This record gives sequence, structure tokens and C-alpha cells, in this order.
Amino acid sequence: MILSALDISIIAAYLLAIVALGLYISKAASKNVQSYFLGGNKLKWQLLGLSNASGMFDISGTMWMVYLLFIYGLKSVYIPWLWPSFNQIFLMVFLSIWLRRSGVMTGAEWIRFRFGEGKGATLSHFVVVLFALLSVLGFLAYGFIGIGKFAAAFLPWELSVDPRTNEIYYGLIMTVLTSLYVVKGGMVSVVFTEVLQFVIMTIACIAIGIVAMMKVSPELLARATPDGWDSMAFGWKLDLDWSSLLAQANERIISDGWSLFSVFIMLVLFKGILQSMAGPAPNFDMQRVLSARTPSEAAKMSGFVSLVLLVPRYMMITGLAVLALVYFMPQLNAMGPDVDFEQILPFTLANFIPSGLLGLIIAGLLATFMSTFAATTNAAPAYVVNDIYRQYINPNASAKTYVRMSYLISVVFIVLGTAIGLFIPSLNAIVMWLVSALYGGYTASNLLKWYWWRFNGMAYFAGMSAGILAAIPMMFTDVSPLYSFPFMFAACLVTCIVVSFISVPDDIEVVKNFYLKTRPWGLWGPIIAAVQKDDPSICPNQEFKRDALNVLIGIVWHTSLTAAPIFLVIQHWGGLTIATAVAIISSILLKYMWWDTLSDEPHEQKISSQPSMFSPAQQGK
Repeated sequence: MILSALDISIIAAYLLAIVALGLYISKAASKNVQSYFLGGNKLKWQLLGLSNASGMFDISGTMWMVYLLFIYGLKSVYIPWLWPSFNQIFLMVFLSIWLRRSGVMTGAEWIRFRFGEGKGATLSHFVVVLFALLSVLGFLAYGFIGIGKFAAAFLPWELSVDPRTNEIYYGLIMTVLTSLYVVKGGMVSVVFTEVLQFVIMTIACIAIGIVAMMKVSPELLARATPDGWDSMAFGWKLDLDWSSLLAQANERIISDGWSLFSVFIMLVLFKGILQSMAGPAPNFDMQRVLSARTPSEAAKMSGFVSLVLLVPRYMMITGLAVLALVYFMPQLNAMGPDVDFEQILPFTLANFIPSGLLGLIIAGLLATFMSTFAATTNAAPAYVVNDIYRQYINPNASAKTYVRMSYLISVVFIVLGTAIGLFIPSLNAIVMWLVSALYGGYTASNLLKWYWWRFNGMAYFAGMSAGILAAIPMMFTDVSPLYSFPFMFAACLVTCIVVSFISVPDDIEVVKNFYLKTRPWGLWGPIIAAVQKDDPSICPNQEFKRDALNVLIGIVWHTSLTAAPIFLVIQHWGGLTIATAVAIISSILLKYMWWDTLSDEPHEQKISSQPSMFSPAQQGK
């Protein structure tokens, strides 16, 4: 691709701007370890929400969703539930509040808050640090490879005649630029630069959507897609026949294993709901929740992510998919069985985006790599410095020492991730294993830690270890993580329950403190009885039914915000009207049933004479 001088100037100016901004605001992050990791808990929820949205704007994930929309049409709005995409709704409704009430700095520190200081808590602490660092290292390596491939494809300079070496050089350059402001600035730098990146990316997304609307009429799109492509409805089978348009698309649907779409949706919901209830993994998503000023602002931040992210992102996804459907079909057909749907993005940019705007879009796409890389890097020193060095090696060091150690650990992990990327040409399979298999093994232990009083540190360690051990062999097989999830979850769940009953319960004072500060609903009967002996005014959390209803409304809201921009770009005005109406109605419901009920502290009230779903009598069972 040949870029004009204007495009190159825009890209260069953007890269210099974010590095300069990161270095300028780094003084605020250097005061102490809390300022470095959490921004001193002074960042507004709107900024954290924009930062979180920017961090989720991963270009690889965006290209995956372009492929999904291209092949599966409007039914593709359900497929990202695999990750699950609606976990932000569970965070928004109740989990961000519970998590932020803890007042801890990292996910591993939260483990000690939950399980205390015994042997089980120590083992759990180590296993969750291990889980977090494995995830960080994998995603850093993936980010290095991705940003190298992307930059080599779009930037005009040939740094080497060998394509692979050219990608490595670009990867190193972009990694160094990103590292400058991340290592120096910590969470403050990450948040402010990601807000800038989100603004640029939003402009780019809207521009691509508008270009697609101008170039592709509904009639052109209808001729390029099979019957049912523009419908969200589905039956037992997917029933999309591409044979007369792009035979390779039918083969891809079969290889994906999603032809029985109802079965697929049931598995996705089962996995998605359980993983969402388990709460965020110990990564940058959790760090932003812990960085919020108050529990209620943490909840608002989680909801704000969906509100600001989905519409612009899906305008871009739809614009890329629609332009490819109409104009790129001959080239895709010519590729035969080796069809490469990732070519959609460079084809669209090269043929439809004018100079100037093209530079802005490429800068925005570079920003998506840098956002994910930056947020992931900031998570590594949080665990190593705060949860290992500070806890076991040098607990009495000065604040400056901890910050300097954070610089060092950030550099070490960047180097390690880059080194892995140098020797592995593609990390797609590893990433899928990380987010599906490894996180699948994470679910049972982290589900029970919120909702069952008898679950202890030894059981957490056993369940997490079982999950990691079950996930490792899946890296070397063709077994689908989705279809194996029920069996993995069942094995980990049985392990957790058995170990809970054969091991000694955790210190009841630790569990009481956790319950009093967090106040979750669930099976907490004996703990509620214990805390009521000290203070009869304490009552159990009776908000399960309201939270469950808000989650249901929230998922509908989330889905409508996903569907509306797709309907807009394909100019399906009836679908747009329905999706917009659903979004407005669900927003009003959430205003009264969720927003207006947010509270930083647990509600203290007299115990209702009407038993709740999780009344004390039932919670002990």
C-alpha cells in the first residue's frame, strides 16, 4: 500500500503525541505504588470507561468479527458471547461493586482478602499470580506479532527484503514506542493515552461506516448475500446457503462446527453466564475496576464501556464486511480453499478511503494494538511487585523502590513477550487457547469464591490447578474449547467441592470480614448468622432477583447496541428502528432499576419477613 505524505505525517504526529503525553503525565504515577497501578484511585469513571473501551478495541478481534459478520450475517451478533462479550453487564450490575468494595490493588491481593493468610490462601495466591502472568506473557507476545504484521502491511518502508524480518523490525519499533509511556507512566499514562486513542478510533470507525453506506446500496448487498443473512432470527440449524456465491463460506461454517446453531447458542450461553458470574480474570479489566474512585463509579464505568464501544466498533466491522461482500467477492473466490478473510481490511482501506482520512484510520488501528499492549503490560508489575516482591521479599521498601521495580518488571515482561514473538510466527492458536481453554479452567473456582461460604483457599488452589492442567493438553489437540467446556467445568467443580469438604474451613473471622465488606448474595447462611450475633442489624443481600432481572435487561440492551449500527450501515431501516427502540426502552429500565439503586456501601435494613431466594435458612444448605 502506498501512503501519501499527508497520511505518513498524520501517523507520525499521532505516535509522537501519545508518547509525549505519556511521558508528560508520568510524574503523577511516580508518587507511590498505588498511583502507579491504580492512578491513586482518582481517575473519573468516564475516563476509565473510555480507556477500557479502547483496550478492548483489539484489531485482531475486530478482524475476527468482520469475518463472522461476513459469513454469518446478523446472527453473528450472538457469536462473541463465546468470550463472553456480555461479561460487562454482570460487572455493571453487581460484580464491579463487590470487587471495588474490597479496596485491594490486584486480583492476587484480593485472594488474601477472601481466604486469609493460611496455607490454602498462600497456595491460591501463587496459583492466581501464575495464571495472571501466563496470560500477560501470552498476550504481550501476541501483541508483538500482531503489531509487527499490521505495521509491515501498511507502513511504506521496507526495512528488510525478508517479509518476516520486516515484520520483526516493525514489531520492535512499535513495542519500544509503546513501552516508553507505559513503563514510565503506569495506569495514569495508560488511561489518558487510551482516551486519545479511543477518540481517534471512533472517528475512523464512523468514517468507514459512512463510506460503506455511500458505496453499497441495500439492493447491491442483497445480491451479494444468501437469504436470511440480514436476519437475527435462527432455528435449529443456521440455514445460510453460500453455495452459489462463495462455496468456501459453507465449508468454513462446517469447519467452525456451528451449523447446529441452537446447540451452539445454548453452549455459548451456558459458558458465558458461568464465566461472567465468576468475575473478571486477574488482568487489565480487573485493574480498571479496582482503579475506580468508588464502588458505584466502578459499576458506572463497566456500563459505560458497552455504551461507547459497541456502536462505533460495529460501524467499522459492518463497513468492512459490506464493502468486501460487494467488491471483494471475485478475489475471495479466486483464492479457492485457501481463502483469507483477513485480507478484507487492507482491501477496503486501499480502495475506498481517501488520503488524509486513511492516515487517521491507520493511526487509529495502530492505537488498538498499542492500547491492548499497554494495558497488558501495566498488569504484569502489579502482580510481580505488589504480590510477590512486596509480599515476600522486601515488604518494608520505600514507595520509590516499588515504582522502580515496576519499571524493571515491565521491561522484563516486554522483553520476554517480544522474545517469544520472535520465534513464533503466529500466536492465534495460543491466544484462542488462553482465552477459551485456560479461562475455561478458571471458571469453577472463581464462581464459587463469590457465592459459597464453605469454599476455602485449598479448594480454590485445587480447582485452579485442575483447570490449568486440563487446559494444557488442549493446546496440542483439535478439540474445541467450547464443546469441551462443560466437561472441564464439571471436573473443576467436583474438585472444588470435594476439597472444600475434606479440608479445614478458612478462619471464620476472615470470611466474616469478606462478607461484611463485599456483601454478596449466595449461600452465606452460617456467616450471616455469625455476623448477626455481633450486629443484629446486619441483613443478607436480598437483591438477587433485581440483579438477575437487570442482567437480563442488560444483555438485551447490549445486544440491541450491537445490532443497531449493523442495521444502520446496511440501511435496514426496519431493523434499525426496532433495535433503537429496544435500546431506548432497556436504557430507561436500567436507569430506574440499576443506576438509581447504586450504592457504595451495603444496604443495612431490617430483615424482611418475606424469605428471599437466598434467605439465611436456605443459604446454609
